[in-house]
Amino acid sequence: QVQVLESGGGLVQPGGSLRLSCTISGSISGFYVVAWYRQAPGQERDLVADISKFGTTKYADFVKGRFTISRDQADNTVYLQMDNLQPEDTAVYSCRLVLGSGDDWGQGTQVTVSS
Repeated sequence: QVQVLESGGGLVQPGGSLRLSCTISGSISGFYVVAWYRQAPGQERDLVADISKFGTTKYADFVKGRFTISRDQADNTVYLQMDNLQPEDTAVYSCRLVLGSGDDWGQGTQVTVSS
């Protein structure tokens, strides 16, 4: 059974950086995409960035140039490096593994940007 676990959230000042990790355990076969989403209180969940099995990446316009998604296939981990964080980036960030047979979500990690 596949499990998705996020880590790395926390409190950071405006202009600061955080790196989120999404570690996937279990066996994965076939094409997949790992995506980061975020949801602020009272708002809809938005796609932040994703990376495919082949390394293709995609970013939401609101994070382009500030966030970078990458992966370490040896550790089955996908990272979201977040730089120049702003208060509007405050949200719960969740990792989603998308497979042909369905998807699995992590529990989410809180990111708070505040002075």
